[in-house]
Amino acid sequence: MNKERSLILLSTVALLVGFAALLTTSLAGDKDWGYSGEYGPEHWGALSPDYALCADGRAQSPVDIRNASKVDLVDIAFGYGESANNIFNNGHTIQVNVDEGSYIIYNEITYKLLQFHFHSPSEHTINGKSAAMEIHFVHADANSGALAVVGILLAAGEAESEAYAAIFDNMPSETGEPAALGEALDLAALLPEEFAYFTYQGSLTTPPCSEIVRWLLLDTPVLLSQAQISAFTDLYAYNARPTLPLGKRDLLLDTQ
Repeated sequence: MNKERSLILLSTVALLVGFAALLTTSLAGDKDWGYSGEYGPEHWGALSPDYALCADGRAQSPVDIRNASKVDLVDIAFGYGESANNIFNNGHTIQVNVDEGSYIIYNEITYKLLQFHFHSPSEHTINGKSAAMEIHFVHADANSGALAVVGILLAAGEAESEAYAAIFDNMPSETGEPAALGEALDLAALLPEEFAYFTYQGSLTTPPCSEIVRWLLLDTPVLLSQAQISAFTDLYAYNARPTLPLGKRDLLLDTQ
């Protein structure tokens, strides 16, 4: 097999793995892993051969953010628009699927936004401290199968976030099929005002823990009301994977 053919094959495999992983996280009836007991994160690697990286991987996520190297990084270019969406409880989190058309451009690669979902408390920690929640905007490069996930920490503020109101007012309490949210979301309004970010190479934070994710964790949190946070934590009080060792991976902080 020549080198060019090998590269094509590897890219195809990565694409299939990436999208299969995204499909796995969206199956409402998928109950073969969880966040506590015999199905908790410390056991994921033993639950299925497909989950081996959860135990054996060396580029796993999330990580504790500390001692990042300050570098002049490229900007994340957000191309988020308004989108009709559907929301559902997939048994592990609340997920919102978005229409085609929104994307980010990072290092001259276009990653299409597929969905976003929530964790409580935050999966990434800052100097050992977690935030109330974390939202993950999952993007995919259709050419390579690589993922870019924009993470944003969510903290309690004094006022309700109008941008997030339609989401937190309509969180389904039972698992089931996606249902229309009822109104279009201004996806750009879900972002903080500043886009400085931490970045490292990592993995999905849920099985199969595929190590195909470029993490882009924004440095500025978004504030929600305590009632909005409770709307999620009443459903999922704890759905966060504990942090994993960074190892020899680079952890960079944008200084722009």
